[in-house]
Amino acid sequence: MTPSDQSPGRTADPGNESVVVLFKGGRLPAWHRLSRKEQDAFSQEHVDLMLLVSRQFRLMHLEGFRLLGPHNNWQRFWVIEFPSLAGAETWIRAEMAPPYGRYGYYEYHLARRAYPDGFIDRASRPPARKSPASGDDPHRIPSLKTDPASLVVLTFRRWLPGAAELSPKERGEIRQARKLRAVARRHGLIRLELFRLMAPQADWQEVGLAELPSFAAAEAWMEAETALPHGSLTLLNIHLARKWAPAYFAQWVCPPSSD
Repeated sequence: MTPSDQSPGRTADPGNESVVVLFKGGRLPAWHRLSRKEQDAFSQEHVDLMLLVSRQFRLMHLEGFRLLGPHNNWQRFWVIEFPSLAGAETWIRAEMAPPYGRYGYYEYHLARRAYPDGFIDRASRPPARKSPASGDDPHRIPSLKTDPASLVVLTFRRWLPGAAELSPKERGEIRQARKLRAVARRHGLIRLELFRLMAPQADWQEVGLAELPSFAAAEAWMEAETALPHGSLTLLNIHLARKWAPAYFAQWVCPPSSD
C-alpha cells in the first residue's frame, strides 16, 4: 500500500459522495473522578443524542477500535460514515456536547474511502451492515468489551519529502505489493480498508486498516509495510488495536434505503 500522492489505487466512486469521520478519541482523567451515577447518566444522555443524529442523517457505518497501547488520552479510533457532510458535522457537534463532551479527548479528520487496485479489492470491503436483531435496543448500553477474535493494524502514512517524485520502481512499490500479497495469502487477511484525508496533515494523509487473525499475522503485515526501500521513503505510524464492541455499534447503523 502506498501513500496517496502517486498511489496506484483509485479513490471512491464518483457517485459515492459519502463522508467518513476518522476520530481519535478517549476519555480525560476527569471522567474517572465522577461518581458511577453521574457517569451512567451522562453516558445515557450521550447515547440517546447520538442515536438521534444517526437516524436523522442515515448513519452508514460506525466502527470503533481500542488501541492495545493508548497514547496519552487517545485510546480509541473510530470510523464513522454518513452520506453527507451535514451528517458528519452534526455528529461531531453532538459528540462534543456537554455534559458528556466535557470529559472527552477529540481529534477529528474528514476523509473519503479509497480502493487500492489489485489483490486488495477482494479484502477491501467494510463489514456488511447488520440489521438489529428483533428486540435489540441500542439505547440500552451493554457492558462494552473488545472482540478478541482478530487484530487490527492501523497504519497512518505519507511520503517523506521528495519521495513522490521518484518512480514506483525506485520507491519499491512492486516489491512491497508482493510482500503484502504474500502475507495476505499466508496468514489469511480478513479485510483491508483505506481512507484518504480531505485535508492532509503534516505527519499523515491516509490510514490503512488491516484486520488479521493473529499476532503473528499482524507482525508479518507490519514487517511488509516497513520493508525497504519503500519503508525508508514513507513516514509511518503504526498501531495495533482490537475491535470495540462491534455487535453493539452495528445496531446504530441505519439500514440502506429502499428508495
